[in-house]
Amino acid sequence: MEKPWLKFYEPGVPEEVEIPDIPLQAILEGTTREFPDVTCCVFLGNELSYKEVNEKADRLATALVNLGIKQGDVVGIILGNMPQFPIAFFGILKAGAIATLINPLYKPPEIKFQLNDSGAKALIVIDIMHDSYSQIREETGVKHTIVTTMADAFPGMRVSFELPDVPGYHLWGELLEKYKPNPPKLQIDAKETPAVLIYTGGTTGTPKGAILTHRNLVANTHQCRAWIPFAKRGEGEATLGVLPFFHSFGLTVCMLNTILLGGKIILHPRPDIGQILRDIPKYKVKFMPGVPTLYASMINNPELAQYDLSSLTACLSGAAPLPMAVARKFEEIAGANLVEGFGLTEASPVTHSNPIQEKPPFDKKREGSIGVPFPNTLARIVDPETGKDVPIGQMGELIIKGPQVMKGYWNNPAETAHQLRNGWLHTGDIARMDDDGYFYILDRLKQMIDRSGFKIYPRQVEEVLFEHPAVADAAVVGIPSEKRGEAVMAFVVLKEGATATVEEIRAFCKERLTYYKVPEFIEFRSELPKSMVGKTLRRVLREEYLEKQGSS
Repeated sequence: MEKPWLKFYEPGVPEEVEIPDIPLQAILEGTTREFPDVTCCVFLGNELSYKEVNEKADRLATALVNLGIKQGDVVGIILGNMPQFPIAFFGILKAGAIATLINPLYKPPEIKFQLNDSGAKALIVIDIMHDSYSQIREETGVKHTIVTTMADAFPGMRVSFELPDVPGYHLWGELLEKYKPNPPKLQIDAKETPAVLIYTGGTTGTPKGAILTHRNLVANTHQCRAWIPFAKRGEGEATLGVLPFFHSFGLTVCMLNTILLGGKIILHPRPDIGQILRDIPKYKVKFMPGVPTLYASMINNPELAQYDLSSLTACLSGAAPLPMAVARKFEEIAGANLVEGFGLTEASPVTHSNPIQEKPPFDKKREGSIGVPFPNTLARIVDPETGKDVPIGQMGELIIKGPQVMKGYWNNPAETAHQLRNGWLHTGDIARMDDDGYFYILDRLKQMIDRSGFKIYPRQVEEVLFEHPAVADAAVVGIPSEKRGEAVMAFVVLKEGATATVEEIRAFCKERLTYYKVPEFIEFRSELPKSMVGKTLRRVLREEYLEKQGSS
C-alpha cells in the first residue's frame, strides 16, 4: 500500500526499524553492559545506576524462582512510579514469568478480578496498597506476596511494615538481600512468548487482558527510539516519568524507551505540578511524555513564570485528545515541540505521532492530527460495516498492522477474533486520513451521538468549548431524548476566577457549530472524572447524569 506520510518523516527516521530478536529484559541488560554507571532513575533525590537496577532485578528473579515461580507463570505488580517498579518488572521477566500490571488505585474487587483472570501466582505490592489487597487475598490464587515500602527506595531507612502471620508473605528488602543475583538461563521465543498482560476496556465494559509479547514491546520501544533521532544514547538525558508505568503509555514511552536510550528517568509517583516544574530545570529534563491534563495544568499554574523550561526538547501528548489551545499556549511558554500522538494498549501502545522536531520552526505537525504512522506500521481507514477502504478524506474506522500489535486477549478468543481480523487491529476509533497521510481521530464509534439521524462527534464540540476564554476543561456526551433519540450535553469546568453562564457558552457554540451540534444542556462542574492516566471518563459523566435524573 502507498505510504504518503513517509516524506514527512524527520531526517534520520527510517521507514523500517530493525527489530532485534531478543527478550524484553535484554534491553536493560544491554544498556547495563554499555553504561553500567549511568543513572537509570532518580526518586525524590535518590539515584540508582543501571548496574544497581539490573543487579536488583537479577536478585528478585532468583528469589522468584526459589519461591516456585516457573516459566510462563503470571506475577502481579501493584506499584507506583518508584525504583521498585523497573526492578520488579525486569525481575519477573528474568524469572521467565509474565508481568500483569495493576493500577495502585484499584478497589479490592478490581484487584481480585485481575489477579484471578490472569491466574497470578505471586504479587509484588506497595505497603500502602496492602489493606485493599488483603481484603481479597484469600479469594485469589496468589501463593506468594512480596511487600515493599518507601524505605526500600532509600538505603538505611527502616522498614516499619510488619508482615502478617500468614504463609507466603515476604519483605522485598529481605528477599533481595537473601538471594544472590543468579537468574535462570531462559529459552524465549520473543515473537510468541507473552511478557506483559495489561488490562484494558475497564471504562467501557469488562476489562480484557491484552497479551503483549516480548517482540511487541521490543518493537515499540525501538520504534519510539527511532522517532527521536536526535536523542543521544548513553548520556543520561532525562525523561520525566510522571505517566504511570502500569499504563502502556508510561511503560513503553517513559520507562522502556528511556532505558534503551541509556537515559535517566525522573520518577514522579503522582502529578504534583509544583514538583514537576522544579524538577525540569534541576535535572535538565529533555523529554516529557504526558497527557493533555498535565500540559493544561502546567500552563495554568500561576507560578509557571518562575521556572526555566528551556531544557525541554520533545514533548509527546497521548491517551486523550490534545486541545489545540493547550498545545499552542504550551509551545509559546516552553519553546519545546509539543506534538500529539496516538496509541492503544493493544498496540504496545504507540502507532502514530506527529514528527518531533528538535528546533523551531515546528512546521511538520498538524493541529488536531495524531500525526503519521510509525516506522514498520501500516494504517487504513475502512467502512466499519463492510471493512472496505474509504476514499481519502472520508471518515471510517482506523485499523492498524505492525509488529507492536498484541497477540490477542488473555483467555478471550471471542474478543480477540473481533479485534484482530486478517492481521489488522480494529481500533474502534472513527478517523480520517488527509492527502499527505496525516490521520485525525474524530471519536470513538461507541461514543458518537445520534441526534435525529445527525452523527455528532463529542471531540468536535469539545474543541470549540476549549476555545472559550473562561473554559478550563470540558466533556460532551449524548443523553437520551424522547424527541431526538439523543441530545448533546456538555459538562464544563471554568478557569479559576472566571465566570460564564449557560447562555453565554451556548451562544459561543452557536457561532462556531452547526445548529444540531450545539449543546442543548450544559452543566458546570468543579472538576471532571479522570482515569489514572488523565483520560476524561465520559461514561461516568453520562451515568451520573442519568442516575440524578432517575432519582429526581
